[in-house]
Amino acid sequence: MHIADFTWSGGDRGLGPQLADHARSAEDAGITRLTVMDHFWQIGGIGVPERAMLEAYTALGFLAAHTRTARLHTLVTGVTYREPGLLAKQISTLDVLSGGRAGLGIGAAWNADESAGLGFRFPPVAERFERLEEAVQICLQMWSGSEAPFEGKHYQLARTLNSPQNVQVPRPYLMIGGGGEKKTLRLVAKYADACNIFGGPEAAHKLDVLRSHCEAFGRDYDEIEKTAMIRVDPSTTRDDLLSTLSALGRTGFTVTYVYAKDITEPAKIVDLLGWAATQLA
Repeated sequence: MHIADFTWSGGDRGLGPQLADHARSAEDAGITRLTVMDHFWQIGGIGVPERAMLEAYTALGFLAAHTRTARLHTLVTGVTYREPGLLAKQISTLDVLSGGRAGLGIGAAWNADESAGLGFRFPPVAERFERLEEAVQICLQMWSGSEAPFEGKHYQLARTLNSPQNVQVPRPYLMIGGGGEKKTLRLVAKYADACNIFGGPEAAHKLDVLRSHCEAFGRDYDEIEKTAMIRVDPSTTRDDLLSTLSALGRTGFTVTYVYAKDITEPAKIVDLLGWAATQLA
């Protein structure tokens, strides 16, 4: 369950209790992963910027305290929002406090308006991808136990100390999100445990591209978890959802992150997703 819309019937004051109950109910219904966006304003396609949006890593810490088993991560962090050393530390902290349930979802960032509004640097796309690769390298180095310096084109770290280290062995789950064929999926093949692709008509083609990048790197394509993202809204029926999920499974995806738009009662989201999880099992 990807929680992308916080415009629930309880209003802003009710967000804390509703989110805690939403997460617990999702686990009880058999949902195995809980994710949030790493945005500061609501994004187009879900709502206007003024709609409620929680800061991602504060929200994940809150979710860790109110859940027991679900994997927790962003879908996905924009590389320009945090210095990589801080990001690696945030994931390790979440991993320790959640008992080994943290993951890192990361991408090259895309929201220029949000970045300009809040003063985040937003370099050209080529530089963002350079920064993305360096950020992944820094996280992997910090999670390896190495304290060696890191000297990159964009980031320089004098000592990559990370204590406490992650609970997960050998490290937290790493997802690189996006369907860019030349850069994003190449980085997935080179570094990641998982991709994340929108579950639209191009999804099968994107997996073929990923396979070709894996061949170029000598990486086993089957080692990489193929995940998709889809949306539900008040018009989505149980049969609609099950049909979409089944089709994605036949395409080669093994995990689907489902987010809701304009469903103001969180219990309805859990009922729909929990039923689908039961049917697929």
